[in-house]
Amino acid sequence: MGGLAGIGVKVEQAGDPGSLAWGNALPILHEVRHALARLVDEGEPTVIDLQSIPMGPGDDKRLLAGLGEGELKAELDALGRSVIRECRYPGVWLIEHYNVNGEVAARFIEVAWIPSILMAQQEDVCTGLAGLTEFLAEQEAG
Repeated sequence: MGGLAGIGVKVEQAGDPGSLAWGNALPILHEVRHALARLVDEGEPTVIDLQSIPMGPGDDKRLLAGLGEGELKAELDALGRSVIRECRYPGVWLIEHYNVNGEVAARFIEVAWIPSILMAQQEDVCTGLAGLTEFLAEQEAG
């Protein structure tokens, strides 16, 4: 028998972890697991730039479903809007930066105790200390 009839076909269901339908979502989730283990064992944070990874149709949706949503969400408005969401797995954060049109301009997964974007910078803390000191001196003077 020749032609197409002699070619074996394997049918896979979308979302089956062994199927190609997962695209890059499943390998990214495995990388997140390894990064979370490094954070726990060695205290080493990891950032995964999702914009640099080729994503097929539905990969984003499967990845976001796999990450789930946690208890915390923060929004920043500094040089544009940014949203930081804790995933279902503590220590795993989804960080999205938006452009002026409200479109995702950058998307990262950060595996860390706290996302670096939320940590105060030393210069800002020094400015805060000076400002509070000045405020208190003004209140006491008068």
